Amino acid sequence: MSKFMNHIQAGALDLALDYALKSPAKNFQTLVDWAERFDIAGEYTNAIKVIRPIASDPQNTWNKFVVNLCDEVDHEVLKATVRNFFVNASLAGTRKQKESRRTYDCNVPWAILMDPTSACNLHCTGCWAAEYGNQLNMSYEQLDSIITQGNELGTYMFLYSGGEPLVRKQDIIRLCEAHPDCQFTAFTNGTLIDEAFAEDMLRVKNFIPAISVEGFEADTDFRRGEGTFAKVERAMAILRKRKLPFGISCCYTSKNTQMIGSEAYFDQMIAWGARFCWFFTYMPVGKEAVPQLMVSPEQRKFMYEQIRKFRETKPIFTLDFWNDGEYSQGCLAGGKVYLHINANGDYEPCAFIHYSDSNIREKTLLDALRSPLFKAYQAGQPWSENHLRPCPLLDRPDALIRAVESSGAHSTDLQNPEEVRDLAAKCEIPAARWAPVANELWACSHGDEPCKGCDAKRVMRR
Repeated sequence: MSKFMNHIQAGALDLALDYALKSPAKNFQTLVDWAERFDIAGEYTNAIKVIRPIASDPQNTWNKFVVNLCDEVDHEVLKATVRNFFVNASLAGTRKQKESRRTYDCNVPWAILMDPTSACNLHCTGCWAAEYGNQLNMSYEQLDSIITQGNELGTYMFLYSGGEPLVRKQDIIRLCEAHPDCQFTAFTNGTLIDEAFAEDMLRVKNFIPAISVEGFEADTDFRRGEGTFAKVERAMAILRKRKLPFGISCCYTSKNTQMIGSEAYFDQMIAWGARFCWFFTYMPVGKEAVPQLMVSPEQRKFMYEQIRKFRETKPIFTLDFWNDGEYSQGCLAGGKVYLHINANGDYEPCAFIHYSDSNIREKTLLDALRSPLFKAYQAGQPWSENHLRPCPLLDRPDALIRAVESSGAHSTDLQNPEEVRDLAAKCEIPAARWAPVANELWACSHGDEPCKGCDAKRVMRR
């Protein structure tokens, strides 16, 4: 049972979900009516206003998404996801996070991303993870402690990366069992997902993988190694057979952007059975990085436009962690929405910012959030008033230099430490080239005057 719900509330939620799942196409709107009736304080009025027209229109893309989810995903897994993701992490947890922020005067994350291990069974082109080496691991007890500390602050969403996190899949399942009120996911290459692990997922119900795919076979195998694509498709087939939800994690580069942003690729993700896709752009992190894989301004704009277009027509939930900065009011990192803990236990503001002034062996989660580096992030956010330039590395490398140097943070790369000025230098020209494009897009969508290419004024969105 959720820590935020008593037995009566939890029972009422299960009854409502059971009712909706009997005939989702018919009962979707009724469920929204119930939500409005029970929202006595009006806390979710705005959300209900957004959902109601979707629920009332069977032809709406997101109505189809919800109905398909109910028809194609195991119902017990779906109910656990509603309890853990929507109630614990996104509703009640968010309230608790706000209280913690007021109490401690620091950022408190909605999600924590952590690396159980630096080991990986692949060696992908341009990936920084290999530079950590394969000898770093956090113990089960350390991972468990981070989750418990997060809960105390209001965090109930936990993500794993690496390395390849499923190298530690037994411990991951054990943590799911120990924390049944939390939602877990992992950025995984998918090659270690087998029938036995799928059965474990079906049993614990609170783990959803995000499988890394770089396009179709040629594009994926180019970066991840020959034969990887076939293994990934097998993993997705195993999950789909057991009605287990999964998503895709996709890195777009100068080599694959046209493919990643194509309608054919979006249709393929849906055909695979993916329910969501997290889009990342290539970041030149680490001394073995390949800056030539960074996208051009034209390619970044292409992804901005394609993802928004397909949100209206394709039943798959998507997030672009750079181009969607307007929805999060800028950068997500530094504990504002999430933080990263690497396999050596270093608290980092972001998975792409490998600098730290705190380690789990010396500081609690709260101590780290109040450390000079995380406070520098809190003070600097948003790094730009134009939220299409949200990143202190990719868009404002000067800001990253100030945050790292003023806090005394050090490079966490144990193999090849990289000075922050060397890292920032790789992004200076791309940032300068993106700025005018981002400014034009921002003015077009947020200005109150007509802009080039538009026939009418845009409504200001606050």
